[in-house]
Parts: sequence; structure tokens; C-alpha cells
Amino acid sequence: MSAILEASGLRKIYQGGDGAPIEVLAGVDLEVSRGEFVAIVGSSGSGKSTLLHLLGALDAPSGGTVRLDGRSYGEQSPAELAAIRNRKVGFVFQFHHLLREFTALENVMMPLLIAGEDETRARSRAEELLDGVGLAGRMAHRPAALSGGEQQRAAVARALAPDPLLVLADEPSGNLDYANSERLHDLFARLSREFETALVVVTHNRHLAGRADRVLSLEGGRLVPLSGVESMP
Repeated sequence: MSAILEASGLRKIYQGGDGAPIEVLAGVDLEVSRGEFVAIVGSSGSGKSTLLHLLGALDAPSGGTVRLDGRSYGEQSPAELAAIRNRKVGFVFQFHHLLREFTALENVMMPLLIAGEDETRARSRAEELLDGVGLAGRMAHRPAALSGGEQQRAAVARALAPDPLLVLADEPSGNLDYANSERLHDLFARLSREFETALVVVTHNRHLAGRADRVLSLEGGRLVPLSGVESMP
């Protein structure tokens, strides 16, 4: 299958407190196809979150290119990149970042309304997604009335609302107990199959990594394939 996401030679260099350069990413290459689930593992501080930020157009690399659906981020304007983040890339983080004053339904509708979608269609899409993640009876609840697992599943539904080409998740089950983690892992395993979405997940969780089609480890600023979760760092 052709790649939806292509990263080539990605480098990211920060300036240390003493003024010396710190190279976090040293030439990362990655291709992810439609419907493929890739897990990225690695030690704390290895640059996994930095890599996700580059893949999601949240930050610019010091070198190299990222292409989504054949178009390079580096060739697009700030407005075009903002549209990509809103419509073509879904984000799920360790902390759900739901808007507290809005219901679960309204939170999932939000990216569609921002993109200019008709309110009736946005509501229908949000209801369908919340039902799909097991929250059909919790749509009218605000985040404070939802459990941690329910909040994170609502965040997944929100990420899927615009029917993105790519979903990026950063330690999505890192703040959940075992039972809620497993339910979320089941949901991620379904995403790539049912929505044909390219899925890249950064995780320390062996159970979640074990659901992926491929497991890659970020070591020394580069991605290397792992044969299985037993070899996770």
C-alpha cells in the first residue's frame, strides 16, 4: 500500500542551557500506510513526543521533510498547516484536554464546527462516533461527570471527528488504570481496521504496543524496528 505519512531524514536540534546544540532527532525515516498501526517506544527523553509534534505539524524540524498524502509540510503556509491539524490529523494525548464547560457531544462536534461543518451534520457525526466508543449514554455529560477512561474515549472520538488521514497518540493510556487501559487499547486496535486511518502511537505500555502492526524504537535519535514487545526498552 502507498504511504499516507512519509518522514525522511527528520532532525531536531535544540540549544542547551550552555549554548551547545542538543540533537534530539538525528535523521528519522518513517512511512505509515492507510490502515496501519505503528507503535513507537523508547526510553524517557529519547524524543518520542518531539517526533509526534513534527509528524503532526505542531513543530518544524531542523532538517528533513514530512509528507502527508503526498504534500510536504515545508511547502505549505501557516494557514494551510493549521487546516491540516484541524482536518487531516487527529491528536490524542495522555491527558484528554476536553473543554470542561462543554458536554462530550459538544467536545466531539467542536473540530467539525471550527472547520465550517453544518451543525446538524456535525452533531450526527459526533453521535455516531461516541456511540462507536461506547459512550452513547454519556453524550450529555460534561468531562467532570465522566470517568478517566470515558474522558479518554471521548478524546479519541474527537480526534476521529474530521475523518483524518492520520491519528497521533502520545501515551494515551498512561493516566488510566488497567481496566480502562485495556478498553482503550481495544479501541485503538479497531481504529486502523474500521476507519482505515494511519495510526502512530507513542507508548511505554507493552499491551498496547503488542496490538500494533509494527513496533519501532527511538534510539540515538533514529527509529529501529523491534521484533516484538519482549524487546521493548
